[in-house]
Amino acid sequence: MTYEAVHAHPDGDATVARFAKTASEYGYEGVVVRNHGDAAASFDAERIADEYGVDVVTGVEVRADDPSRASGFVGNHRESQTVVLVHGGSPSINRFAVEQPAVDVLAHPMTGEGDVNHVLAKAAVENDVRLEFDFGPVLRDDGGSRVRALRDLRKLRELVEAFDVPYVVSADPGSHLHLRAPRELVAVGEVIGFDPEAVETGLAEWGRIAERNRERRSDDFVEPGVSRGPYEAGDE
Repeated sequence: MTYEAVHAHPDGDATVARFAKTASEYGYEGVVVRNHGDAAASFDAERIADEYGVDVVTGVEVRADDPSRASGFVGNHRESQTVVLVHGGSPSINRFAVEQPAVDVLAHPMTGEGDVNHVLAKAAVENDVRLEFDFGPVLRDDGGSRVRALRDLRKLRELVEAFDVPYVVSADPGSHLHLRAPRELVAVGEVIGFDPEAVETGLAEWGRIAERNRERRSDDFVEPGVSRGPYEAGDE
């Protein structure tokens, strides 16, 4: 089970349908639409899923300058979006994200002035927040920018492995031309020290998040591990 998380039009250059078509051709089983909150995509997830044979998951990547605004945005989107990410890249936003059980993924934690240390890693574990390995800069940048991205990814991998932090993997595509087949992402992962199974786990985690959150939003959900079963004759 492999999923990719994408920025579709108007946040990116390709429609959700175009992403789904290319993802299907590359062997993905699903796509998470992770547009930023101010650039929501308009699409029919069921129709696209039926046409291209891939699961289409609604999501949002919250982007805010300070934790208080980010908190408001997360609260606004949590009930309507299946996957909620927070766009990281600063110490305050990174810390906010990993301390919020309502957040599924801290995206781009190492970009800008962002960083992850053992305190944030432990908080992510405690609150079940996934850290994102963003392979986009490695795939699309060059020179010093690419070198820095590789260095940051290696540091993040060491922390994730040391503290058993949940994580996802993505190329962060803003166009269907940015999509890469899972085997290509496995190759990038090997450069930073991941074994192939670890990258595949990070790609599959998007699907596991979607499955869990869909279950929690269903009418039968009571609490993790407990759901209402069908009514049986004679029950009172």
